[in-house]
Amino acid sequence: MEITAGPDGNLWFVENLANKIGRVTPAGSISEFALASYGGLVGITAGPDGNLWFTEYHANKIGRITSAGDIAENALRFVVIGRHVYLPLARL
Repeated sequence: MEITAGPDGNLWFVENLANKIGRVTPAGSISEFALASYGGLVGITAGPDGNLWFTEYHANKIGRITSAGDIAENALRFVVIGRHVYLPLARL
């Protein structure tokens, strides 16, 4: 499980098996935000734009969640396997 401090003063974490992103307030209140499909959540970090960014290993996506819980996902145009990055071949 990954956990990070958010720009909103809360702690944010990913729940891989539950396919959710969680938030814990300083008062101890927990909220969960479900993703639309299973993507294999593996990391979350605060971005310089005031949002939190996460990775979906199995879906080959990166996503953004706002402090209000709005989620946006973006497919990557390359594949990462271990330490290797594979770019798609151009169609002939």
